[in-house]
Amino acid sequence: MAYDIETDFTRFDPHLLSPAIGAELIGADLANPDDTLIKEVREALLKYQVVFFRDQDITRKQHIAFTRAFGELEIHPATPKSQSDPEILRIAHGANSKGQENNWHSDVTWRAEPSLGSILRAIDLPEYGGDTLFSNMVMAYEELDEELKTRLCEMTAVHDIARVFAGRLGKSASTLHEKYPPQEHPVIRTHPETGQRSLYVNIGFTDYIVGMAKDESDLLLRSLYRRAWLPEYQCRFRWAPGSLAFWDNRACQHYAASDYFPNVRIMERATVKGDRPYFTPS
Repeated sequence: MAYDIETDFTRFDPHLLSPAIGAELIGADLANPDDTLIKEVREALLKYQVVFFRDQDITRKQHIAFTRAFGELEIHPATPKSQSDPEILRIAHGANSKGQENNWHSDVTWRAEPSLGSILRAIDLPEYGGDTLFSNMVMAYEELDEELKTRLCEMTAVHDIARVFAGRLGKSASTLHEKYPPQEHPVIRTHPETGQRSLYVNIGFTDYIVGMAKDESDLLLRSLYRRAWLPEYQCRFRWAPGSLAFWDNRACQHYAASDYFPNVRIMERATVKGDRPYFTPS
């Protein structure tokens, strides 16, 4: 279920995308943010897990400044060192590059302190296709049977950058591990702001469950990954010029539909640093 926060929003009107997750914040002006807007957007993020903005005429610098209002920004290792704004991860696909983000995942869980969330801005879009889907990992946990919940709350899993980025960056796993060693995180994570529990494994970066035989770990992880696939936990966002999405990596997963090839889709992402995942027993 969405976080039950009682808030009277004054700077926008939230329009739900689904009963489970997601809301468009109609009327928000990201070109001129003030403390009240920032506070209300953060409250909406906690309530809906992902929030969307339409018709925003902002620059890359304004995108960075708005994201920085929510915390310190991180630099992704896939960002070219020569890029003038290293806080931006540019995700560009077209005839020579098919989209590769079409797996359910939470960003950078291979970090010791994975991101709080990301703000993605549409730069160039195909005529149709290229939607992004989001799935509520709090519901994915809450609707498990009680016996399995109890077991999972005692487990940790290893997350590894090399699973995805060894190939994409053309580097060996050992080279990547020198800077980004594999990290052990709880399978069930307690949200540091809402106190809710969520399922915190994903097919992109989770390697194995600690202390479990590989075949047993793989079998359990596959069943947990499929929790994100349930439509009842999801919303789907159709991009348009001037659109942005802000999602909470601590509570949801996302999937970028790669159905537009060979057309062009260019997005820019700024990401807020988070803290180390933990689990709080009852």
